[in-house]
Amino acid sequence: MNFILFDGPRRDHLLPFTFTRPVSEIRVGILTLRERWEAYLKVAISSLTEDYLSIKYPVNIESENVFIDASVLPTPDLVNALNTLEDGQVLKSKNLMIAYCSSHVKGAEELASFSIVEFNNDLVQINNTWDIFDKNADILQSDFDFITKGRKSQPISETNQLIHPERIFLEEGAKVEFSILNATDGPIYLGKNAEIWEGSLVRGALALCNNAIIKMGGKLYGATTIGPYSKVCGEVSNSVIFGYSSKGHEGYLGNAVLGEWCNIGADSNNSNLKNNYAKVRLWDYATERFEQTGLQFCGLMMGDHSKTAINTMFNTGTVIGVNSNIYVPGFPRNFVPSFSWGGASGFTAYQPAKAFDAAKVMMARRGVEFNEIEADILTHVFEITKKWRKY
Repeated sequence: MNFILFDGPRRDHLLPFTFTRPVSEIRVGILTLRERWEAYLKVAISSLTEDYLSIKYPVNIESENVFIDASVLPTPDLVNALNTLEDGQVLKSKNLMIAYCSSHVKGAEELASFSIVEFNNDLVQINNTWDIFDKNADILQSDFDFITKGRKSQPISETNQLIHPERIFLEEGAKVEFSILNATDGPIYLGKNAEIWEGSLVRGALALCNNAIIKMGGKLYGATTIGPYSKVCGEVSNSVIFGYSSKGHEGYLGNAVLGEWCNIGADSNNSNLKNNYAKVRLWDYATERFEQTGLQFCGLMMGDHSKTAINTMFNTGTVIGVNSNIYVPGFPRNFVPSFSWGGASGFTAYQPAKAFDAAKVMMARRGVEFNEIEADILTHVFEITKKWRKY
């Protein structure tokens, strides 16, 4: 059977992160949603996404396919249900369509004629941007148990102070020296060639993915994911960084999600709690208004390629789009559209040509080429986000 992850109805609620990737490429816990499905199903999986993303993320459709809502996470029970799904059947959990089996992509009207198979077990789904950090602790624990089952960690240097070392796992090439690792509240996982430099304080849960670095004196806790090739320092709490991003200096990042190729300037901070302790509202692209998260703690959502200067400040519940540059003193508005340049005193449009020049240099530093495919995706994002830029 051929498995395909489709974006589904939650895609627009997961913007700005899905401006530049399918839903399946969102990272939460240790893995991306696609990587997790591939690990459970033990096969390669493609993604069905927006046309402008499909050149970078092509779909593979065969004669027999199971199309799965990418926002749903796999479980052993769900995998069993999918493996028994037959052509013309749709798997549902209450009002949620989890998956369907067909030789072709089907629309809602065609799926109405499919026979329904009910799935009555528990599900985990990433419905909104804030779920990425809010559900990170449970998902990270599940990933840790799945990835490390029956395996032995690489040796951990005796220069470190360890609490619950049985819940600390280092992959090949991972390094940590002269640091305190406390896995009481959650596991600590270091991917291949990941490094924790001297003097760092880590309180699990933590996923430090392949080739990521915590610089000297980093303070990380509760549950945090640092994606591949990212660099962090300062204080980071209950946050998820997708990959290739840098928060390399002091400053606070809490209850936050950063996409790829972001850079947070030295001593930049985000608030994650309102002064009146009220529940936080956050900009939702799908409804084009601020929606209630139901959370008391909610910080910063930042799309790919966005950056801040030193000493930048963000209010509780701020959403920054793709390729924005925040660089003047004061708190900018709580919603900054993609390709914006400025800050609290106002914004101008950040023209793609200049943005691409910066992206080329930043990506080259990590050995990645900024190619025509990337430029076309970002140019499309620039065009479809014009309506939110009033300048």
